[in-house]
Amino acid sequence: MIKHWTKVSIFFMLLIVANGCTNSQPEQNEPGQIVNRVEVGAATPTPGRMTSGDGNHMMEPISGGPEGVVSTEKGGQPLAFTMDGDTKVFELTAQAVNWPILDDTVAAAWTYNGTIPGPMIRVTEGDKVRIILKNELAQPTTIHWHGIAVPNTMDGIPDVTQKPVQPGETFIYEFVASPAGTYMYHSHYEGDVQVAAGLYAPFIIDPEEQTTHLPDVDVDLMFSEMLIKDGQTFAAMPMSGMEPNYFTINGKAFPNTETIEVKKGQLVRLRLTSIGQFVHPIHLHGVPFKIIATDGHPVPDAAQLTKDTVLVAPGERYDIEFVATEPGQWMLHCHILHHTTNDNVEPGGLMLMINVTE
Repeated sequence: MIKHWTKVSIFFMLLIVANGCTNSQPEQNEPGQIVNRVEVGAATPTPGRMTSGDGNHMMEPISGGPEGVVSTEKGGQPLAFTMDGDTKVFELTAQAVNWPILDDTVAAAWTYNGTIPGPMIRVTEGDKVRIILKNELAQPTTIHWHGIAVPNTMDGIPDVTQKPVQPGETFIYEFVASPAGTYMYHSHYEGDVQVAAGLYAPFIIDPEEQTTHLPDVDVDLMFSEMLIKDGQTFAAMPMSGMEPNYFTINGKAFPNTETIEVKKGQLVRLRLTSIGQFVHPIHLHGVPFKIIATDGHPVPDAAQLTKDTVLVAPGERYDIEFVATEPGQWMLHCHILHHTTNDNVEPGGLMLMINVTE
């Protein structure tokens, strides 16, 4: 009897494996949407090009924009929109540029609308949004709306929820912005390279009804890293030979990071976002802060921690608030002190100044 059931079990196991080998193909459902039809028993499809067959794509230098043309723009600025009925329409172009992280250091970069970070999309909870992505890169790409509650077909996972957007193609993302909070958007195609190259940006959803006091100063800070050697830019990552030698806040390394101007007594909100592949314990000098939200979700008053250092891991967002009580130049920086260097020279990297005046 045992041998009989063993044979039956093996038969059904082989049958399941055979069914799991059935390939499912994405099909076009509606304009701007791709659905992936998966039959019962089929294996979960592997996200296309999130990994490489030989891994060599990680070692290749990143190609920048036209030779000699260096961007003078500022990253993370609010993106203008048009209205189509009750829908806010935003336009993004994925394109290569030459991006200065310091006065004497230029990185080859892949960007949204030519800046690192890409433009900030800021809307109100419940807004209908349409984002039109045009791909001018030499390789496919997609956009993932990190932490936002979007329909599955808008999630940006290549060969699972949509086909990759090929060079020269346009793809339309459409969803209702929810819930309120601090989010971001970034590439999900060969993310270890494309995100490291600059394809990331802030996405803020303001609450429909404001229940807390609005801050006087509201700044979004995105932490990342780069690898630049012999005049070429590579995707930085935690592996031998690919560790970063530059660290950036909103696409710049200190002393080219922005100075945050604050008046004494003002309430300051900083939205801390780690988009790279390294953790950053972010430390504020001069005054403690409260953590009022994590990953876009508000922290109840009774649960809010008062700290002066918070560890921001890849993909995490922390909203912190403090009242500027003491005039002077106060530093905010990563407390992994190697991350405050430029090509191993201190000071640099993940540092900025908060200038409090009377």
